[in-house]
Amino acid sequence: MRTPRPLPAQLGGAFTVQDAQDADVPPNRLRRADLDAPFFGVRAKIVDTDYTELDIFDRQAAERRAQARTYAPRLQTAQFLSHESAVAILEGPLPLVTAKGEAVDGTTLPVHVSTLGSGPLVRTSGVTAHRADPRTTRMVEIQGFLVADPATAWAQLGSWSVPSLVALGDYFCRVWREGPGRPHAGRSPLATIAELRDRITGVRRHGIRRLREAIELVREDSWSPRESKLRCLIVRSDLPEPLLNHDIYDDYGRFLGCYDLVYPDQKVAIEYNGLVHATKYAADVERIAALRAAGWIVIEVTSELFARPDALLARIRRALGR
Repeated sequence: MRTPRPLPAQLGGAFTVQDAQDADVPPNRLRRADLDAPFFGVRAKIVDTDYTELDIFDRQAAERRAQARTYAPRLQTAQFLSHESAVAILEGPLPLVTAKGEAVDGTTLPVHVSTLGSGPLVRTSGVTAHRADPRTTRMVEIQGFLVADPATAWAQLGSWSVPSLVALGDYFCRVWREGPGRPHAGRSPLATIAELRDRITGVRRHGIRRLREAIELVREDSWSPRESKLRCLIVRSDLPEPLLNHDIYDDYGRFLGCYDLVYPDQKVAIEYNGLVHATKYAADVERIAALRAAGWIVIEVTSELFARPDALLARIRRALGR
């Protein structure tokens, strides 16, 4: 089989059939085996992407992001990627979509496209269409196409659970503070809590009660969605709210580490140990041992413990003397 002739460079990895015709690409070239037709009127170069090193959350998000980018060339005036597709492009935390207990292929999930105002909605297979109110919608341009800005995307997702909304809000609103070993100090947050609140104030939104509950729980110092959801569990169980990613020093001023959730008065620290911790397990053991030697109680939370919230909360209450 002959190697297909190269496509014009300006078409990029995904393009519309109309753009190909405008670039004088013959119709038979668009039917060659190196191109896929993921959406009506769109062609995409087939790329063998390896996601095996990513966890299931990151893999599904990467697949959703790739699918959204593939559709992007077909966006018309006043149309933009929104909802979960915008979150994927913005690299925010997405709830895992499963079927029969397994994570589904993110490329099989719909791309979300909103139309601003009264323009025509998208009607094609593989796309979920929405209509956006210009008064409550802001967009940003990313890689040449329009995407809901972080605050707008967050406000569009009232169908999510409160913990998932809080995790997303925490991600968008993280303030990159200075401290020992902290990366990107001074980087601007993607959104502010005030911007999130503005998008849900005085307007009708699907899931407005969940959004209103979630906005009161969004914070600026959470570093991961797992930390955010753990904090939600604690606070919604009427336990006091811990400090987030708090630097701890011993009585001699020696830095003992930065810990996920901390009750400094009670000398209790809570650490969520995800899969990523396996590569630095030995360092974590020594760090936590040093904190315990300084008189602190350290509660290590695994995914297995988090799946038993009653047992986890009981452990925290005992540590706090409640």
